[in-house]
Amino acid sequence: MRIIALFAACALALSAAPAQAQEEKKMSIHELKMKSIDGKDVDFSQYKGKVLLVVNVASACGYTPHYKGMQELYEKYGKDGLVVIGVPANDFGKQEPGTDDEIKQFCESKYKVTFPMMAKVAAKGAGIAPIFQHLTTAETNGAKPGDIRWNFEKFLIGKDGQLIARWASGTDPMSNDVQDAVKKALK
Repeated sequence: MRIIALFAACALALSAAPAQAQEEKKMSIHELKMKSIDGKDVDFSQYKGKVLLVVNVASACGYTPHYKGMQELYEKYGKDGLVVIGVPANDFGKQEPGTDDEIKQFCESKYKVTFPMMAKVAAKGAGIAPIFQHLTTAETNGAKPGDIRWNFEKFLIGKDGQLIARWASGTDPMSNDVQDAVKKALK
């Protein structure tokens, strides 16, 4: 009887182990790759140990002036390990119609953007880019899942590659809420 109980306990433990291991090993943003706005490969593993603020951006949106706050945030906390990353998408109101070259030129000339910009991708729908799939899916982020609702939603990712916070489009990048979360993540 004792052997049967021991066998049953071992079998139960073995069947639970893979599920537990999978639950503990959430995909990190550091496992993703994509193209920069210049067409170069970007491996997000280079950002291990950094805090990321990923923002879906658009050049012709009412929130486009957030580029200014994003640049200010990058300049203020970049030396401490913050990397702001702009990811253009044309999914909301068709407010990012330009090519990657046009987007880059606009960002540099109008807002003096120096933070990394990625190539234009889809932020929703069947062709959603892996970065936005990762940031919006419960299985991969768990903290704040759900579809992106508009341009300039902001995702704060910790040094471990896991989502910490998410803000709606109307949240100013230089708001106390965002800056406090960034400072806490950088500690």
